[in-house]
Amino acid sequence: MLDKVLAHIKRFIPKKVFDFLWPFYHYFLGLLGNMVYGYPSHKLIVIGITGTTGKTTSVYLIAKALAAAGYQVGYTSTAMFGDGRREWLNDKKMTMVGRWFTFSIMRQMVKNGCQYAVVETSSEGIVQYRHRFINYDVLVFTGIYPEHIEAHGSFAKYQEAKGMLFAHLKDCKTKYVNDQRRVQKTDNGIKKLSLHRIKKTIIVNGDDEYSDYFLNFWAEDKIKYRIASQEHPQTGKARQHYRKVVADQINLSATGTSFTVEGAPINLQLLGEFNVGNALNAVCVCLSQDVELKNIKQGLEQVRGIPGRLEKISNGHNFTVIVDYAFEPQAVAKLYETIKLIPHRHVIHVLGSAGGGRDVARRPILGKIAGEQANYVIVTNEDPYDDDPQIIIDQVALGAEKAGKKEGASLWKIMNRQEAIAKALGLAQEQDIVLITGKGSEQAICSKKGEKIPWDDREVVRQELDKLK
Repeated sequence: MLDKVLAHIKRFIPKKVFDFLWPFYHYFLGLLGNMVYGYPSHKLIVIGITGTTGKTTSVYLIAKALAAAGYQVGYTSTAMFGDGRREWLNDKKMTMVGRWFTFSIMRQMVKNGCQYAVVETSSEGIVQYRHRFINYDVLVFTGIYPEHIEAHGSFAKYQEAKGMLFAHLKDCKTKYVNDQRRVQKTDNGIKKLSLHRIKKTIIVNGDDEYSDYFLNFWAEDKIKYRIASQEHPQTGKARQHYRKVVADQINLSATGTSFTVEGAPINLQLLGEFNVGNALNAVCVCLSQDVELKNIKQGLEQVRGIPGRLEKISNGHNFTVIVDYAFEPQAVAKLYETIKLIPHRHVIHVLGSAGGGRDVARRPILGKIAGEQANYVIVTNEDPYDDDPQIIIDQVALGAEKAGKKEGASLWKIMNRQEAIAKALGLAQEQDIVLITGKGSEQAICSKKGEKIPWDDREVVRQELDKLK
């Protein structure tokens, strides 16, 4: 509530004045929120996940793997929230929600008896100090590539924002837990002797060329994982020793993904090699918490899917509909690699691009990827914010046209997103794939002046499929 009040007030503050006060504004909110909700992160083992892609799936897999080991786990992510007792969709249209919500849900996790909190931590949240008063114990770096560059100013600043989180780990207070992994107050040194100290730990995707940058931050424990089939470019040498975890014997199919790690075969119900990396994040976190591999395996293998992440919408038709959150060129390219695993005739791709100054340069690139990979492309409205949605659509469509698509034959520009989805479903024939990207399970379309229009791609698909019966 206070966030909304302050957001309204700042409209009346001159920009130069607000730019000066901006760091203090966010710092104050973080401090106040933490105090109001009783410093909840000091009562939980907190795992932070950051990177350009894979964060949300990794959060969910970590939560389920820890739960399989018998722990109560809460989490916050772009797709969903969990407080240890219930799970629900993220309807906030934010990855790392405002401090008041974050500390509030963490306090609820404490009340619900959680031992662990898994927090998806975005670069934009970091530069706004949303991480500042969270006492993290384990940090996970999933990988990095250009995204939100226009918001940060440069790739270097984007990387630096991620680095701020890892630098913060050194300032986080040490926690001690009992045999049930519950954080205990330690008023004297004698009591500490009967408890387990949680080591401050960094886990890094070793297949990322910037992995050494993150490994070079201070931590008591470090784990570097990689996928055996990947190339491993490096920018330098990490200064400290770390544990290595490698996934090999990778097998990709249209029904799932299998791999072996530390001698244990794991059979995911999730598609794509990128989900091996997401699963490795969960494996490494659990290993750092002394969870047995049999429990890790059980937790990972029971996950059937994550809302809005390669989510298939079935309604008895003879074609496949997939809804996915991917909105950045590299993520969309990886998505197409996974789509190739599914037998199909044609791909019909519905996509758009966000506005509000969000990486304008990627718009024609997204269109080009869709134009090259899909048989039919439908460009539509996504999250225009204060930008002109027609201009966004035209810029995305331009990329598809350069890739050879012809408007009216293999390319359509349809402003209304529901009409665009209906068009795609109407084009679909037996064994086709209708791919709808950009929003996943998001619950709103963001328009002018902060307006949020209720929306769910998956529900709209179901509505339109019903009409085709």
